[in-house]
Order: sequence, then structure tokens, then C-alpha cells
Amino acid sequence: MQFFNNHFILRIAAATILIMHSIPGMFNNGINDFGNLYLNSIGFAPFGLYLAWAIKLSHAAAAICFLANRWLKPAAIITTCILVAGIIMVHYPEGWFVVGGGRNGMEFNFLLIAVMLTFIFPGGEKQNAAAPKQ
Repeated sequence: MQFFNNHFILRIAAATILIMHSIPGMFNNGINDFGNLYLNSIGFAPFGLYLAWAIKLSHAAAAICFLANRWLKPAAIITTCILVAGIIMVHYPEGWFVVGGGRNGMEFNFLLIAVMLTFIFPGGEKQNAAAPKQ
């Protein structure tokens, strides 16, 4: 597996997004607020804080995997599960648009899931099916 493959730009972009979505919250109380004020209030108490930290630490770990071009599939699968849960719990009720036609919608998560799917299925259909060569 080479470092500069055809997913290089996607890996760097996904890692940057995941780092910026996780690391600042570790220092500005964002993760604690997410766990205590949101997750605990919707039924995850008393585990909301631990769940919030697990989510954000998994984002940071996935970013490291993407930068190192190692363990892409497991990192992408875990991240996809978190993104889908985020759509269901947070973004879907807000609609589609992140900005413009709405606020805090699901369009950005949808795009990130598409990127994760390219890591999970890197060869697309040709690598996952025994199709005859043309």
C-alpha cells in the first residue's frame, strides 16, 4: 500500500475535517458540553460524557489512520456509524442544509459518509465482484 495513492486528497481532507471536529472540543469544553448537556439530556445519562469522549477520540484516531494510510476500512466503518447516528440524532431534525437554506442540517455528514465509503470499498465494484474482464 503506497502513501500517495488515488485516495490521497480524500484522506487528507477527511483527516483535516475529523481533527477540526474533535481536537478543539477537547480544550474548549465542547466535548463535555456535548456529553453532559446534550447526550445526558436525551437519555444517555450517566454515560453521555463518556460517549462524547469516545466519539471524539475515535474521530482523532480515524484522522491519524487516514494520514498514515493504515487501517482505513476499520476507521471508516466506525466513523460512518458515528456519522449516521449524528444524522439520526442531531442533523435530520434540522433538515438538509448546513447553511443557506437551513442550519445544522445533514448535507455535510452525507458527503463525509460518501468519502468513508470510498475507503471501505476502494476498488468499487470491480474489486468486490468477480466480473469478467472486457
